[in-house]
Amino acid sequence: MFKNSFVLIIVCMFFFSCASDKDESVTAKKLTHYVNPFIGTDGPGNTYPGATVPFGMVQLSPDIGIPGWDRIAGYFYQDSIISGFSHMHLTGTGAGDLYDILVMPTNSKFNKRIEANGFRPFSNYSHDKEAASPGYYSVDLLDYGIKAEVTATKRTGIHKYTFPKDSLSQIHIDLGYALNWDAPTDTYIKVVNNTTIEGYRKSTGWATDQRVYFQMEFSKPFKSHQLYQNDTLTQNSAKAKNTKIILNFNTNEDEVIVLKTGLSTGNIEGAKLSLKTEAPHFDFETYRKQADSIWENQLQKITIETPNETQKHIFYTMLYQSMLAPTLLSDHHGNYKGANHTMMYADGYERYDTFSLWDTYRAAHPLYTIMHPERVVDMIESLLAHYNETGLLPVWSMQGNETNMMIGYHAIPVIVDAYFKGIDFDAERAYEACKASAMDDGRQIDVYKKLGFIPVDEAHENWSVSKTLEYAYGDWCVAQFAKALNKTDDYEYFLKRSENWKNMYDAKSTFMRPKVEDGTFIKDFVPKDYSAYFCESNAWQYFWSVQHDVNGLIKTVGGNERFEQKLDSMFTLNPLPTDKLPIFSTGMIGQYAQGNEPSHHVAYLYNYIDKPWKTQSRIREILETQYKNEPNGHCGNEDCGQMSSWYIFSSLGFYPVNPAEGLYQFGSPLFEEATINLENGKQFKIETINNTETNKYVESITLNGKEINRNYITHKEIINGGTLVFKMNKTPNKH
Repeated sequence: MFKNSFVLIIVCMFFFSCASDKDESVTAKKLTHYVNPFIGTDGPGNTYPGATVPFGMVQLSPDIGIPGWDRIAGYFYQDSIISGFSHMHLTGTGAGDLYDILVMPTNSKFNKRIEANGFRPFSNYSHDKEAASPGYYSVDLLDYGIKAEVTATKRTGIHKYTFPKDSLSQIHIDLGYALNWDAPTDTYIKVVNNTTIEGYRKSTGWATDQRVYFQMEFSKPFKSHQLYQNDTLTQNSAKAKNTKIILNFNTNEDEVIVLKTGLSTGNIEGAKLSLKTEAPHFDFETYRKQADSIWENQLQKITIETPNETQKHIFYTMLYQSMLAPTLLSDHHGNYKGANHTMMYADGYERYDTFSLWDTYRAAHPLYTIMHPERVVDMIESLLAHYNETGLLPVWSMQGNETNMMIGYHAIPVIVDAYFKGIDFDAERAYEACKASAMDDGRQIDVYKKLGFIPVDEAHENWSVSKTLEYAYGDWCVAQFAKALNKTDDYEYFLKRSENWKNMYDAKSTFMRPKVEDGTFIKDFVPKDYSAYFCESNAWQYFWSVQHDVNGLIKTVGGNERFEQKLDSMFTLNPLPTDKLPIFSTGMIGQYAQGNEPSHHVAYLYNYIDKPWKTQSRIREILETQYKNEPNGHCGNEDCGQMSSWYIFSSLGFYPVNPAEGLYQFGSPLFEEATINLENGKQFKIETINNTETNKYVESITLNGKEINRNYITHKEIINGGTLVFKMNKTPNKH
């Protein structure tokens, strides 16, 4: 009997062990398992770890509550306190804005206050009691003994607070809370009943006219409340620059209170519909699983095979971060706050905003044309809606506002790229918008049209060289669009303007050099200096910003050999210990700065002089040294998907040097196999043979079984599906 029982126990143990292994295997196959939302929350990344869904309106994330550059996204990994959870955040930017509708659970166990966070309640926390995954964040608020969990749908944020036993458990909702550049201008709270409040928060900051309407529902009625209008107690409604409400509860041990917040930028009715449509119940786990499933489906658009677990974590985190912006602006009614400061209506599409175009036109938007072409239709319509509302395409738009941050007119390459890739929209209307933006007289475009360059002008932020180069690139894009639409005169005009980059070239220094209005170059020019003439860069980094005419740049410099020498110097001229590097000059390899966007295409330029092995070597170096699976894993601001999109493209083995050309230059793929599951139902596979850490050089390339002897692949070849095979070697193929 004992023997039989022993055998039965062993069999059961084996069964459960197999079941456990099977469960672990299934779990390991989920791609959300590899995402580490903490990458970029330390160092210069400026990312947030909180809950959101792809391109969602809500970014529900913890706020340290203390201002500063390191806390631009509300959270900084090195900090030790949390002051609450606000519903909207920017991802990886240098702009301190949003942080709308702060929620903080408390109880009677702790009442310390500090000036640094405006004397708001806070709690210490530990990373040992903190977790994050796509669509989910949790942390133990140690001073209260409260476990906080958050998840999200597209337009709602869902909080789950597990309280200890206490007769004074509270939930604080603070609309006056502001951080960094953000400041409330008008806030409103109304107590609808003992389970519902509603209101709005209007604010200014980087974006001058922000409007967020909300309705918030609670799974448990609050027994009482204190409602503040500025610092004065009031009854059932409050309207002022600063309003807040404290909701009081009796809680038992491990009692859970769930609250749901629906948002709209249009009106409170839209916020109510967000709740009704997306969050009709209080089952937190259902919302969490739903968010995880949404992310899993999106991450499955690109699958990779590699034994390197660290590379898997980095790749899928970059894929995740590439889908955090642009963000949804319209509600279920189609209403949204327009850039003309009125409520607008998105008819037949979803309106997006948070377009960091100086960054994202380079790789993020080209990536979307491969991964999300159906969503790109709505993004293009959103750019055109901004044109309808203001007469111009956006420069850097956020929450229905033009911030005019950065330079160029980079909605143009995004639109032109989409047009040539077959994205369906009204081409004539889009061309009208592109031409109007390129012909506007604002932002020194009038001077650019008159002189053919932007001169040094101390009255402006200047960035004269960078503006000239960026405008010239946009002009080339308009020219190609005009040619496709048989607008011959416009084509010739803008093509001529696209050559304005040549006006900045100084043969003596062999750099793009600032000019004064009479056309003479400035004196005392040091290329590695960071001056007012270059946008977040120096002359080394902006020299290469002629993506539309690389061959012309090579010829202007003096041919392939001189161009190669200059590229080599770019990667080997290391900053001196005495050089003053600004905050945006990070990820340095010589003068190359992976931490900022103007450098992102430069390593691929060796392809244009038939030295692709040098591109392959540099790309591998950047991939392996500038991205890490740790909080300080980004070498620079993530910038709304650009830094992550660079990694995605480059790790797959190709990159769009000219983002509106429909071509992708080959680099050096990281993975044994990758599959892009296209929305048209086809698959594009990338396979590597003999791929190792040392075998970084491409020996040969075949596409669908046929060897190709060029350094690029076309967008059409990818979208048609097929198999791209890289054969790798440890020595360069120089033939």
